Amino acid sequence: MDAKQLAEFHILLQSQMDELLQDADKTVSDMTETKINFPDPTDRASLESDRNFELRIRDRERKLIIKIREAIARIEDGTFGQCEKCEEEIGAERLLARAVTTLCIDCKTEQEKQERIG
Repeated sequence: MDAKQLAEFHILLQSQMDELLQDADKTVSDMTETKINFPDPTDRASLESDRNFELRIRDRERKLIIKIREAIARIEDGTFGQCEKCEEEIGAERLLARAVTTLCIDCKTEQEKQERIG
């Protein structure tokens, strides 16, 4: 992978991370600023359900941020785009679809097959 492609992936990953961090900040500020007291138990339960759902989404995004940081580190150390299992190059189409991936399509397919078996 050439330097131009690496720079483009770096920009893509950084923008994804920035967006996720902004969403997380917004969620935190919304939850801390909102002090709604619902007298109706159903309304309180609905609010709690919505907040729990939001927190589950943010937890998934937190895990994605970690993967993005790892991908940026791989760009910086020169291993981005290389399958961690077979060490072959990961296809550009796959990286465009999921830039944080660490496995080529063949190794990922094999991993998923093994997960289904055992």
